[in-house]
Amino acid sequence: MTTFLAAVLTLLFSVTALLALIRLYRGPSLIDRVVAADMLLATMVGAVGAEAAVNRHATTLPVLVALSMLGFVGSVSLVRFAVREDGEA
Repeated sequence: MTTFLAAVLTLLFSVTALLALIRLYRGPSLIDRVVAADMLLATMVGAVGAEAAVNRHATTLPVLVALSMLGFVGSVSLVRFAVREDGEA
């Protein structure tokens, strides 16, 4: 059962990352690319969290916190940039 679960999770996270990379490459606007990068980061957080849950260890918790903070700060800075650009036009 554990091998099957690991295979399914690996496939799921791989497909999600591939779709996010396709959107990152093909995104027509900056917003689309940033959302795709945020989705890729969320996929990474999910994959690291799943690995920690399967192996039953909490040593990757600081990595999860750092990746989550990076995603949050990136999203907030993009919104501030987009609002600032909208106001100047």
